[in-house]
Amino acid sequence: MRNYSAFDILGPIMIGPSSSHTAGAARLGKVAKVIAGGEVKAVKFYLHGSFAQTYKGHGTDKALVAGILGMDPWDDRLKTSMEIAKEKGIGIEFIPADLGDVHPNTVKIAITKKDGETTTVMGSSIGGGNIVVTEVDGDALEFTGMYPTLLIHHIDLPGMILKVTKVLYDHNVNVAFLKVFRNSKGADAAMVFEVDGNIADEVIEEIAKIENIKSVKAINI
Repeated sequence: MRNYSAFDILGPIMIGPSSSHTAGAARLGKVAKVIAGGEVKAVKFYLHGSFAQTYKGHGTDKALVAGILGMDPWDDRLKTSMEIAKEKGIGIEFIPADLGDVHPNTVKIAITKKDGETTTVMGSSIGGGNIVVTEVDGDALEFTGMYPTLLIHHIDLPGMILKVTKVLYDHNVNVAFLKVFRNSKGADAAMVFEVDGNIADEVIEEIAKIENIKSVKAINI
């Protein structure tokens, strides 16, 4: 039998009518912004399922934009996030889309930064303000955003996990969850570490120096 917390019963602190359509959407937007980094020039939100059908009525549009602006679900400015984004010169577009066999509250967020680089993040709002991110820049992975998270892209070779965990051990970083994803043996792969404390810059820099590591991103929220 599952043990229920007060969060499960009462739901998240938030602005808006729906934990799935507003609180979860704001968290998805904020995680996507952290992954992309840099200054945002424009964002396209590809909305799937019930997100596409009810995004205006439930405030999903305002919540997603609020997340892109770095707001939390309980930030009172969420109500005027569209206006704030316009004032900042950020282009916003909402596009109904079929994203395949995914949760009905799913969005793919394409963020174009002022340097011209585009980052895509796909994730779902699964209820109670909880989310799961399932894709970054076309690579399948999975994490919840509940913990500080390391996203590491690398070549699938023996010893890669050992080398990364050695750095984390040296910096006293405790791993809560670890998942590894790969396209095929010896090809591109991804490690996702969810850890118990914020990830310092020196940890990221040290991991980035490991041979056959292609990229490292830290999500400290």
